[in-house]
Amino acid sequence: MLTGAREFHRIGRIGWLRAAVLGANDGIVSTASLILGVAASHASHANILVAGVAGLVAGAMSMAAGEYVSVHSQEDTEKAELELERTELKSDSGAEHAELAAIYVARGLEPALAKQVAEQLMAHDALGAHARDELGISDAFSARPVQAAWASAGSFAIGASLPLLVVVAAPQAALIYVESGTSLLFLVLLGGLAAWAGGAGVVAGAARVGFWGAFAMALTAGVGALFGTAP
Repeated sequence: MLTGAREFHRIGRIGWLRAAVLGANDGIVSTASLILGVAASHASHANILVAGVAGLVAGAMSMAAGEYVSVHSQEDTEKAELELERTELKSDSGAEHAELAAIYVARGLEPALAKQVAEQLMAHDALGAHARDELGISDAFSARPVQAAWASAGSFAIGASLPLLVVVAAPQAALIYVESGTSLLFLVLLGGLAAWAGGAGVVAGAARVGFWGAFAMALTAGVGALFGTAP
């Protein structure tokens, strides 16, 4: 009998990590860009703050709704596929055995061994075996729309609150420079943290997030300066 400690894998984090990182990144980028665009148009400090708060609320709700709809659609598709597979298992179990065995043969098993593995797995959990090996549905990747929506909205709000706090603390005369610098720092730290949590390269992750964040902020600030009204 084989015993031993269960290995730790980061793949189980992929669902919530994707939603959380995407939400926080969007919160920082969109709110900081909005603040910089309004600030570059020579708006008052109060108007800049109001625009930032409105961006936080609207963005968090948009992220939650969009993530929920998207992931719920994935969940509906998974349920439909599982129901179809359940029906096929009841109506033609022999063909499903052969189909599963063919999948294992394609992965490198000898036909006799593949047939034996298929038989044993289907005896244990036929639907689970087909869901995992034929459809690619597993617990680590299964759709969780409510969890994804809360993670996106919450992480967006947390990310958006950072550039908003800078607006409160920074003097208006230096707001554009302080906001852009601190927001870029936040993005770099977030990119590095996300890469570390996922086991990827920290420097590459930080640089990737920082580059696109800087581009978005610069573009929005340029629009604000171009179309803004001089004081």
